[in-house]
Order: sequence, then structure tokens, then C-alpha cells
Amino acid sequence: MEQFRNIGVIGREGNGVSETLRRLIDFLQGRDLSVVLDEAVSELLPDHGLRVSTRRMIGEVCDLIIVVGGDGSLLGAARTLARHNAPVLGVNRGRLGFLTDISPDEIESQVGAVLDGHYHLEKRFLLDVEVMRDGQPVGKGDALNDVVLNSGTSGHMMEFELYVDGEFVYRQRSDGLIIATPTGSTAYSLSAGGPIMHPRLDAIVIVPMFPHTLSSRPIVIDGKSEIKMVVGRNNVVQPPVTCDGQLRITTQPGDIIYVRKKPHKMRLVHPLDHSFYASCRDKLGWGGQIGKEDEDV
Repeated sequence: MEQFRNIGVIGREGNGVSETLRRLIDFLQGRDLSVVLDEAVSELLPDHGLRVSTRRMIGEVCDLIIVVGGDGSLLGAARTLARHNAPVLGVNRGRLGFLTDISPDEIESQVGAVLDGHYHLEKRFLLDVEVMRDGQPVGKGDALNDVVLNSGTSGHMMEFELYVDGEFVYRQRSDGLIIATPTGSTAYSLSAGGPIMHPRLDAIVIVPMFPHTLSSRPIVIDGKSEIKMVVGRNNVVQPPVTCDGQLRITTQPGDIIYVRKKPHKMRLVHPLDHSFYASCRDKLGWGGQIGKEDEDV
């Protein structure tokens, strides 16, 4: 296993984040490791006396990146760091934490175990999105969780056409469409009725958002597929495309949106005792006590 010596620390302001950052940095320095702070972390911790790097450069100078925050913090970091080879470890200061699976009170034990070489790596693929207008690109983005085309206005449906690998799938009238990776299958896609997919699957799920026809259902396709959406020319709205709910591209009627697998993958570090199914039981409430009435069935 890789031995990590140069540790990058990424985080953003939030409940308890500064306290956790200080605890983490003290622990890393206690092990005589080189610590590099993201610019946002540097602003949260004045007088730290450590090296500071931009988000785009930190993946080049560090061999492990630790993100402190919720899954949203890790999503933002992943999109920037995917082009680098540095693996990413998450310390959870958010709510669900499907990606950031170390709790703050486990920093010494769990981060310590990772630094000692006791961990396993998962490779998670991302999606590239490109918006074309009259044959010219007008917007680009990438996403670890999902790419979402939606009407952008409450109470307004939109029309669009969907193609997979150049083959027409359907013309739909709905609130929009969610295109999610296995990583994103436990996020917005799940709320819209999509399936949970194991992170190791090479697949993409396409989930309609409140479609006008009851027969419209989620579709799981090959992860190497090219997805094309054509925004209907009769729409009265300018539907936005969002990447992980953080990057927004406004479209116009007639625009063409391409979604493809990104060539770079994020390397996600987990402690050895991490289990996807255990995370589902914990985060989604699958581990509830069986009642007496259930035992009698």
C-alpha cells in the first residue's frame, strides 16, 4: 500500500469544521507529516504557519487529500482533483456522509490506520457534460454524483428528447431528468425514485423527474454510453443543467446536451472496516429493530 507523506487538507466553513480541522492538523503534525492547506482552510485557521495551495494545485503537490465537511465538500473537491492521482479521504462534518465516512472522534484511530497503510481504494467515475448551441459549445462541467436537466421553475414542465448512443429513446414532458453515477444513486436520484447501485458498477441511471406519463421509469445503461438530450424548442422556460447541484449552465430551446463518462477517475480511500451495505443500513435506516408483529408474520 502507498505510504503517505504529503497531506493536503481541504474544508469549508460549517458547523464544527474549524475545530475538526485543528484536531486533524495537530494529529498530522504529531506524526511529522508535511501538511498543505487549501486556501479556504487557510482562511478558517489564521496563524497556522503551514504551506497553502490553490485547489487546482494541491492534488499535484500532495499524495493524500483529506476533505473535512459533508459530501458536498467532497463533491466539489472531487471534480477538481480527479485529473490528479492523489487519493481522497473524507472526514464527515455533514449529515448523511456516504462519501465522508470517518467521524471527527475517529480521526486518531481511523486516519492513523490509513496512514499506517491499513485501507482500501475505490475508483469512482465522473461524468462530463457539454452544452452545444448551433454547433458551438456554450458550457461545460463535470459531476461525481449527477447531471440534472430541470425546468428551473416550480410548476412548469419542460419537453426534451433523449438519445443513448445515438439511438432515440423517448420524447418526454416532465420536470426534468437526472443522470446519475453509482456514487450519485444514493443522492438526488434516490429521492426521485431511482435505484441504489453498488459503487463498483460500471453503469449510469437515468431517472425522470415527475414525468407526465406514469409509464416513464428509471433506466440503467452501460457506463460507457453517450447520452444526448435535446431541449424542446416549444419550451417557455430556459432549463438549467446542474452538476452535483453546484455548477449551473443555463440552456435555451434547441440546445443539445451531451453526457459522457469522464476519462479520469477519483480514487476514494476507505478504512478497512468500511462497508457500502453497512453505510446503507446506517444512513437509510435499514437496521431498525424488528418488532414483535414482524416476527409473527
